[in-house]
Amino acid sequence: MSRFFATGSDSESEESSSADEITPKATGTTFNKPNKEAFTTNLILCCPLRFRFEELTNIIKTIRNAMKIRDMSKCLEEFEQLYRAFLKSKTIVDKEGVPQFYIRLLADLEDYLNQLWEDKEGKKKMNKNNAKALSTLRQKIRKYNKDFETEIASYKEVLNSSTNVISLCRCQDEESESDDDEDSEDWGSDSVDSGGESEDNEGAAASLAVVFLKKYKDGRRKRHKKIEQVEEEVDEDGEAEEGGWEKVKGGVPLVKEKPKMFAKGTEINSAVVIKKLTEILQARGKKGTDRAAQIELLHALSGISNENNLGQGILVKIKFNIIASLYDYNTNLAAFMKPEMWKKCLECIDELLDILFENNNIFIGENIAEDSENLAISDQPFRVRGCILTLVERMDEEFTKIMQNTDPHSQEYVDNLKDEGRVCGIIDRLLQYLESKGSTEEVCRIYLRRIMHTYYKFDYKAHRRSLGLQGETKSEQDQEESEGEDSAIIMDRLCKFIYAKDRTDRIRTCAILCHIYHHALHSRWYQARDLMLMSHLQDNIQHADPPVQILYNRTMVQLGICAFRQGMIKDAHNALLDIQSSGRAKELLGQGLLMRNMQERNAEQEKIEKRRQVPFHMHINLELLECVYLVSAMLLEIPYMAAHEFDARRRMISKQFHHQLRVGERQPLLGPPESMREHVVAASKAMKMGDWRTCHSFIINEKMNSKVWDLFPETQCVREMLVRKIQEESLRTYLFTYSSVYDSISMETLSEMFELELPTVHSIISKMIINEELMASLDQPTQTVVMHRTEPTSLQNMALQLAEKLGGLVENNERVFDLKQGVYGGYFNRGQYLAKIQLFEYLESEGAKKSQY
Repeated sequence: MSRFFATGSDSESEESSSADEITPKATGTTFNKPNKEAFTTNLILCCPLRFRFEELTNIIKTIRNAMKIRDMSKCLEEFEQLYRAFLKSKTIVDKEGVPQFYIRLLADLEDYLNQLWEDKEGKKKMNKNNAKALSTLRQKIRKYNKDFETEIASYKEVLNSSTNVISLCRCQDEESESDDDEDSEDWGSDSVDSGGESEDNEGAAASLAVVFLKKYKDGRRKRHKKIEQVEEEVDEDGEAEEGGWEKVKGGVPLVKEKPKMFAKGTEINSAVVIKKLTEILQARGKKGTDRAAQIELLHALSGISNENNLGQGILVKIKFNIIASLYDYNTNLAAFMKPEMWKKCLECIDELLDILFENNNIFIGENIAEDSENLAISDQPFRVRGCILTLVERMDEEFTKIMQNTDPHSQEYVDNLKDEGRVCGIIDRLLQYLESKGSTEEVCRIYLRRIMHTYYKFDYKAHRRSLGLQGETKSEQDQEESEGEDSAIIMDRLCKFIYAKDRTDRIRTCAILCHIYHHALHSRWYQARDLMLMSHLQDNIQHADPPVQILYNRTMVQLGICAFRQGMIKDAHNALLDIQSSGRAKELLGQGLLMRNMQERNAEQEKIEKRRQVPFHMHINLELLECVYLVSAMLLEIPYMAAHEFDARRRMISKQFHHQLRVGERQPLLGPPESMREHVVAASKAMKMGDWRTCHSFIINEKMNSKVWDLFPETQCVREMLVRKIQEESLRTYLFTYSSVYDSISMETLSEMFELELPTVHSIISKMIINEELMASLDQPTQTVVMHRTEPTSLQNMALQLAEKLGGLVENNERVFDLKQGVYGGYFNRGQYLAKIQLFEYLESEGAKKSQY
């Protein structure tokens, strides 16, 4: 280690002389912290060096202050000044080496910038200048630090290999000393301390750490040794043995001690416990209150109450406050509960319900005032202020937040989802309790909670019953009877109670939507459609709150998918039109947020919208949804396009479908379809030519089965329905497209071409003739379709279109000319214009001719 930075000399002679003055010879003494005045006196020997020292340390101090307040613009500006100042002292650095405090700043600054870069929430809150400066400074420091990779790596290696005691002492020193003193010590005391430590032959890791870290006073050295002795007793897992020290983040190690609840010799009775409970609750919500310790105190108080048999009234009161404290553990409403707190919460609610079921003499309610509570064992029945329904509703909301904030593709999500069975069990128990002791409003609220955990789940037993299928064997029938009610019966019972008893529109609206969703999910199309039409929800849903609107959108989507499975293509298209045409299906269904400009959504709005997201296990497959919509549009649009090929005023049934067709036409190279959309576009082109087999091969194949069709219940029925619809619509398209080239065509030939039964072909053609879509007639004896060639040819169609456009152009020119003359629609000449019209009508009535006037 060079002694240059300690002596402040730029020549070897001055180095040796000043070193002799400072370092004691043959004494073995180590100066842990040199005298600052002596250091400054020696530094004055060379004014340029003192100037360089002050310049660098002042810039570093400014950079660290800017880091504390996250002023990235200032950090960037000062870093550039530091770089220039370091270049000025390049000759000295090359001779004596890079100072340790400079390496420390580079390493700390790079770590600090990386930490800020990973903090996405913090970056969003930055203003534009700071965000830009952060990006620029991060690139510069990464590039600049490549020149000091060895020094920085050595510095970080020492930090990682040094003991926890040194790290702890460093933290305490940094809190007690300012950056200015820290930097000056690094410059002034390295040669002395490093020399002393080498003479004392201390450990390699500790000596290297002391080179880079701050130096300690004599008192701290003693504490250092004392803590090292304690750390030798720490086990392999890092946990202290009994009687050892506890590591506390950012503070002094403390000995574990359980707080004393009551003074020694205190008689434990109801009044004392209630008083202690009040004392604990008074600290709730105050700044600096340790929430975890408060929960432990309440648990301890609950145990004391049980040991002394103080009655169930006090125990229920304590349980209420324990659950409330668990909910208050996270002050941020958007944050979700930690796993250990979540498990404690479920256990406490179960225990509370056990007490309420075992003791019928306990009455709880929000309307019970604290003054009128009966908690003593002598005062029965017990009266406790509290609402268990509110606690269970909050529990349900916390479960939703846990699922929202868990990676849906991880095992952790599956493990958390297993808790839903326990949550539903608690809701069922509370439902049973409130049915006997709760009000109608409370019963409706808990019914809705149970409905929300049922409506989106597919029940195979209910699905078979809706299709009219019972157990095929006697064992299956016995099993169905032993299982009891299926989800359809439960939903029907709960929803009908809410329809009859609920007084709030929101609960009834949610129940109706969930009931419709459940009907649609189990292929009960007519019940779902009739309930939707009778409720008239579509008229006023725009005034509902966003979660109810998301539920409405999900219900409409499920209704459309149900109609598609039943073969009602037009109804399916109408139900899905609003969601798919918006281009925001993901957002409208509460399954994710779309990227928008920062002006449209700020950070607070984004947090609110994230809270409304539906957990992943409730999602509707968006690719399946889009495929159903595009196939429905294809079956409607292709025959319509063939029938109105030369109609200039032809309307579009589905804009999104036409957009996909245009995208397919713009592709320079046509290859085999890969995505779902490309398959639908290729099938549409084949159907337009009347080639139903090719269309069928594009819609139903292994790739489309795995992506879409295998996700349906009763998959085979859906595929058979699709084949049938493709055959029928391809027949209609063929007749529209090629009717002009036929004088007559045999229905038997059409039946063979499209593999349809003869009565089906006869029915389709008859409907087309009745609806005046096809100008033809049926010859029953010969079973042929005779075409009536009344349709204009393509040339005639083009001529008619040209004549219509020219007529419109002439009319527009005449209107413009009249407006310029002040006749047609002019304000000042309107009286004269009306007078001319009256005169014209009078002369016409008299038999005069228009040509004379």
